Amino acid sequence: MKVLIVRLSALGDIVHTIPAAAAIRKAYPDARIDWVVDVRHRELVDLVSGIDCVVALESTSVGGWVEAVRRLRQARYDVALDLQGLMKSAVLARASGARRVVGFSIWHLREKAARPFYSETDGHTPQPRSVGHVIFKNLRLLRTIGIDEQTVAFPLARPESAALDRVRADVGKATPFALLNPGAAWPNKRWPARQFADVAAFLRDVRGLQSIVLWGPAEQALARQVVEASDGAARLAPPTTIAELLSLTQAASLIVSGDTGPLHIAAAAGTPIVALFGPTDPSRNGPWSADDVVVSRYPACACQYERRCRRTASCLAELSAAEVTAAIQQRLQTYEKRHGHGAHVRGRPPDLRESNV
Repeated sequence: MKVLIVRLSALGDIVHTIPAAAAIRKAYPDARIDWVVDVRHRELVDLVSGIDCVVALESTSVGGWVEAVRRLRQARYDVALDLQGLMKSAVLARASGARRVVGFSIWHLREKAARPFYSETDGHTPQPRSVGHVIFKNLRLLRTIGIDEQTVAFPLARPESAALDRVRADVGKATPFALLNPGAAWPNKRWPARQFADVAAFLRDVRGLQSIVLWGPAEQALARQVVEASDGAARLAPPTTIAELLSLTQAASLIVSGDTGPLHIAAAAGTPIVALFGPTDPSRNGPWSADDVVVSRYPACACQYERRCRRTASCLAELSAAEVTAAIQQRLQTYEKRHGHGAHVRGRPPDLRESNV
């Protein structure tokens, strides 16, 4: 059996697709499983165990599309699974030449014009937007190929990381650390830098954790604001690749972040999480471990699933540092109950585990 997974972007959505890839490998251990992904995110898919071939799409050029389709058609897939639900992903799934092209029903597509490109769908009837975590939406699609799986597994490698080595050298090899991630592509997903700085002080003074502030493209200035306002409680992370970000999360004692890629990578790594949600629904996009803590303004948000807030200040700006530090206490106390009082240092691979979302 030859299976093609079509999930091009974005980083968090790719993370949410990994359990579906793991379920296919579990059900069909001898299958060939390929994944076509935007070249910007290939590095993450390269870390997923059980994928036979990663086809990187250079989506910014016609030549990139032509080359990707050429490679896909050579494989002669039995089934292509469009786990994105956009026009471009549906077209690519159909262009692969797969015998079966499977996608979500029209009620669950992000772009309904994608539907004519599928030979079959999961057949689900209309439901409200919030129908459980998107991970389980992806797993339900696998029923079309005879897989009924609810275990959420993230078979990810443990990459070597110069960034983690630098953090360890900076804070001390045995010193536990937390990750703070103030950035996000949507401005209304960002919690203010001053509030993050207050959290860093709390983590140092109350929990004995050094804070490392993550940053991505065009986010270094924001990260520096957190560091400069923290009175020495936070340090700037070194530049990181996706693989190095995974390595940092695998070693961290905690991450505090909004709804963005690093949060979802941390969840896949099993890192204890305090998640800050405003315009997006944490029951659909948030952490899936029952132990993790979400501080959410989603029910009252006036800009649900809009990239920019229509008010003067976003709903996330209303979150106080006290609310977030209380959530941190709750999350770390749960971790200590499971692993022993004072447990901080992590670093083991994530296990296969049942999700309690």
